[in-house]
Amino acid sequence: MTPAVRAGIIGTGFMGTVHARSILRAGGVITRIVGSSPASSHAAAERVGATTPTDTVEQLLAADDVDIVHICTPNATHPPLVRAAIAAGKHVICEKPLAVDVLEAQELITLAEAAGVTATVPFVYRFYPTVREARAKVIDGSVGTVRLLHGSYLQDWLALDTDDDWRVDAAAGGASRAFADIGVHWCDLVEFVSGHRISALSARLVVAVPNRGGRPVQTEDAAVVMFETDLGATGSVTISQVSHGRKNRLSFTVDGSAESLFLDQENPETLWIGGRNVNRQLLRGTDGSAAAARYSVVPAGHPQGYQDCFAAFVGDTYAALTGELPDGLPTFADGLRAARLTQAVLDSSRKGSWVEIQP
Repeated sequence: MTPAVRAGIIGTGFMGTVHARSILRAGGVITRIVGSSPASSHAAAERVGATTPTDTVEQLLAADDVDIVHICTPNATHPPLVRAAIAAGKHVICEKPLAVDVLEAQELITLAEAAGVTATVPFVYRFYPTVREARAKVIDGSVGTVRLLHGSYLQDWLALDTDDDWRVDAAAGGASRAFADIGVHWCDLVEFVSGHRISALSARLVVAVPNRGGRPVQTEDAAVVMFETDLGATGSVTISQVSHGRKNRLSFTVDGSAESLFLDQENPETLWIGGRNVNRQLLRGTDGSAAAARYSVVPAGHPQGYQDCFAAFVGDTYAALTGELPDGLPTFADGLRAARLTQAVLDSSRKGSWVEIQP
């Protein structure tokens, strides 16, 4: 019997809790969790059921009962924590962005490869069965030639002038906020489904609320991006954290020469398939590909959601610790890809021109 993967978590906020639930769902055990103080660390350990109270990051990384470290802290802290975890010989799951700088993201890939550790980034929307269904339809040719890719990722948690968060501060969150936080999720998902890679883009950034908490805002509330792909498609996406009523509405359309595919993350049980004469809706778990069936863990009609995706991602990461990478597992290379796209968006907005993206 394979022993359970022993996990340590750095970060006790919302994402730390999401990771904790996913560790348990994936069959792992939480041995240690560390927050910003011993008090928060001990409170979190009791809340998530960690087996050993731990006061500091250094204690967690030195512990011999931690196989993998989950990094769930503010963006600017990711690179130094990843470096320390790899130096300690630990496998790593790092929340995105992997780094707010392209060169730093590349450095972390090099360190992980040299150490021979598994290193992943939770682009978890890949793990909806309907997303795998859409990808399978592109691969098997059902869609035909992909012509257009378009959609949006809309939230409203910063829509009011009184809304604030550490992510608004560029020193903690990075030079890009809305795109780096959620826009990269949209791009990763559409590239994953379509097999295309964004090769050039033109972006406009919007600061809708110029002052929050008594300080000027330097990071964008919204972004509008036009793009071209390496395989000849054209696309566009609107990213916003100030769209009232939209809680987490990631949606995309793939328009092909034979049919179109549409998916809304807030209604992920159904994949819409558009045809010239007949439109269809494919319900998860009813009639689909083997790739989708692997992630369909409850019967059709019993909704799966975000936490299920996260558990599947963690499960595949843990499977990779002792075997080959499962198909579609997002690694540090995908974190680097996100950093490159983010930098291109910032450069395009600053220059007012199209920017090409390194493959």
